[in-house]
Amino acid sequence: MTARVLIIDDDAALQKLVVTLLKRAGIESISALSAMEAVEELKKRPLPDIILLDLMLPDVSGIEFLKQMRSKPIFNDTPVIILSAVADPDQIREGLEAGADRYLTKPYLASNLITTLQDVLRTGRKKK
Repeated sequence: MTARVLIIDDDAALQKLVVTLLKRAGIESISALSAMEAVEELKKRPLPDIILLDLMLPDVSGIEFLKQMRSKPIFNDTPVIILSAVADPDQIREGLEAGADRYLTKPYLASNLITTLQDVLRTGRKKK
């Protein structure tokens, strides 16, 4: 079975790059350019196996989106990796406390992104 990743990032060029990387690794992806688009994708079935989330979205912060998502039991088992240019330790801690399973900073190494995704897909969410 192929894993499905929902990429939520308002940078279309970066999204295209990530989609290409994932395709090469045999991972299917769905894209959303805003939190609103992501909400629409999350209404569809099956749910994605994992979410890659940027923090700087045009309509709501990635942290706020993550908190809203985590408040719904249906997403309890959906891992989230934050992929953000924000490398501030307080922001990283806030992201992890809001329910992210990992936090990667941009720019990132393609191999590190794929390895992290595969690791989280294999191990699932770290229950607190």
